[in-house]
Amino acid sequence: MATYLYKLGRFAFRRRHFVALLWIALLTLAGVGAASAPPAGNSSFSIPGTEAQRAFDLLEQRFPGMSADGATARVVFKAPAGHKMTEAAEKKAVQKTVKELSSGSEVASVADPYAGHTVSRDGTIAYASVKYKVSGMELKDASRDALKEAAGHARKAGLTVEVGGDALNATPETGSSEVIGIGIAAVVLVITFGSLIAAGLPLLTAIVGVGIGVSAITALAKPLDLGSTTSTLATMIGLAVGIDYALFIVSRYRAELAEGREREEAAGRAVGTAGSAVVFAGLTVVIALVGLSVVNIPMLTKMGVAAAGTVAIAVLIALTMIPALLGYAGRTVKPAGEKSRLLGGGRASAKAGRPNMGTRWASFVVRRPVAVLLLGVIGLGAAAVPAASLELGLPDDGSQPVSTTQRRAYDLLSDGFGPGFNGPLMVVVDAKRSDDPKAAFNKVGDEIKGLKDVVTVTPPTPNKAGDTAIITVVPKSKPSSATTEDLVHAIRGKGDGITTATDATLLVTGATAMNIDVSQKLNDALLPYLALVVGLAFLLLIVVFRSVLVPLKAALGFLLSVLAALGAVVAVFQWGWLSGLMNVEQTGPVMSMMPIFMVGVVFGLAMDYEVFLVTRMREAYVHGENPGQAVVTGFRYGARVVTAAAVIMIAVFSGFIGSSEAMIKMIGFGLAIAVFFDAFIVRMAIVPAVLSLLGRRAWWLPAWLDRALPNVDVEGEGLRTQPDEDPKPELVHA
Repeated sequence: MATYLYKLGRFAFRRRHFVALLWIALLTLAGVGAASAPPAGNSSFSIPGTEAQRAFDLLEQRFPGMSADGATARVVFKAPAGHKMTEAAEKKAVQKTVKELSSGSEVASVADPYAGHTVSRDGTIAYASVKYKVSGMELKDASRDALKEAAGHARKAGLTVEVGGDALNATPETGSSEVIGIGIAAVVLVITFGSLIAAGLPLLTAIVGVGIGVSAITALAKPLDLGSTTSTLATMIGLAVGIDYALFIVSRYRAELAEGREREEAAGRAVGTAGSAVVFAGLTVVIALVGLSVVNIPMLTKMGVAAAGTVAIAVLIALTMIPALLGYAGRTVKPAGEKSRLLGGGRASAKAGRPNMGTRWASFVVRRPVAVLLLGVIGLGAAAVPAASLELGLPDDGSQPVSTTQRRAYDLLSDGFGPGFNGPLMVVVDAKRSDDPKAAFNKVGDEIKGLKDVVTVTPPTPNKAGDTAIITVVPKSKPSSATTEDLVHAIRGKGDGITTATDATLLVTGATAMNIDVSQKLNDALLPYLALVVGLAFLLLIVVFRSVLVPLKAALGFLLSVLAALGAVVAVFQWGWLSGLMNVEQTGPVMSMMPIFMVGVVFGLAMDYEVFLVTRMREAYVHGENPGQAVVTGFRYGARVVTAAAVIMIAVFSGFIGSSEAMIKMIGFGLAIAVFFDAFIVRMAIVPAVLSLLGRRAWWLPAWLDRALPNVDVEGEGLRTQPDEDPKPELVHA
């Protein structure tokens, strides 16, 4: 592989005009496609294989005009102090609002509070339910604007009016913090390279890669049903890995220049060596992201595949566009150790000849491996403790900031009708095979009334054929509580008895039941997903390092860092630690998809540093150094770059903490803290400590496996002009 990539790097350097024009053409083509593509909202949400989804599908068949998966809104009215919603003036204002809401082209129905008896007992609060023909993710902006305008007109009449429900879901905003993250990345690159030109190359190529990836996602959003969250995730990961991969190659290019090589030769060798590490690091990220498809949640699959495509583009750009731009940059990119004149180049350095920080740190770890290993493991273990209290769920209006109308509507409904009113359960009774459907419907209602934590059970509402009915159940507890989850399981537990007695089938759905089913599905998929992703990446790393223990150590180190990161997420978003600093207004359960998402993404990103740092160590080892010296050499050349890459990735991910979307905020924080733990504690401390303790055994590989594995030559052995200069040491075989 190194020889092929070496030729690719030299070709891109020589034919830089062709390569640059090719990428500019791709960016232009993607941009034109995105600009001309029809607008698409968020992607549709379905959970195949769950009871809640089966119930929705049944409702679409038996209640064709109902729009079971259509968006809903609750327009909540509160009377002025000293007045009630039943008074003439208030009633007139509400009915005028209901009439206005009914005029929308996407509106399926609007329930009048007075006809539907949705006025609180004390008469101060009422609500109108709005049902739309399309889902909240497909709702047009015009319909959302009409909903807001109708609420505004009611406010002018003196009422307090708030709007809840999924009809107001909108594209999340990331705010200025994302730009700040990129700014920090730029500063780190300038400090690392000592040159504005060299620092600008990774930023430029990362922006081009993300531009192509996100534009392609935008262009394909309508036909592939991709949503706004998909492009946000692709931007987040694409920026991080795009900058890092380019950083690795530019850094190696400068090191090759420092050894006296010509610029074209240096570009070829940089792509042949660091580029090999980039290819395998990118493959681990792609495997982890594409592997999200095993969960069988379409939205998660699309997010993973789209982000994986952006990572693949980042790898290709690093291998081709970076050497092309290095050809344009010429002598403005200095050899390693030299700075540009603008940043102090040419001055005598007081630290000349002194070992760099990476060398000094690695030497310390090699001398004290046990102490460093214990300290790192105990520290990560302590950070992981909160993960034992992890509670999973999906956000609802109750998790919104108190400044939003959705949250205020949620609170008003809780005050007027009880906390469980915000999460009603929809019980669907399929009595098509029953001899007496009406008796089956009534039996289900009676059974549910006998359960604890039930406030209200509405009379069955049958369809026109009379073979299916809907029963609405209002719990006592709020939607995200464990008590409500127990109630859902209790109702479902009545299903077998109902079938035996009446030949009817009972299904529980609704937003609350759907959230419970999603959480369960994600929990069930976590271990198979972990086994698949870690297993495939483990095999890949065996090929890269030609070792069994090094990939095993890499996987175990990753588990430590991801557990510690989950602990930090629980501490901030569930317990409320540092919530003010993170602008977390409402604590609650961690989103159900967070653990499996972090496992996938963090594993892929963690392997970036593992591959780049340890391939340097193996390169030194196969060229004749003893294991301890190889560890120090790996840090001498790799620590500065890996540190810069980690800081950049942390800065980029931290920029998304400012998002208005709870999911994006949590993902940004989780990935940033996970990269911190993995890069600075696992890869910088635990890895060299373990390798020092293992010695030559770290590079042990059974003889039969050594013969079976392909030689991918990540170390660039095939590029050595004098192969006999440093004979390859004999590997330890079983």
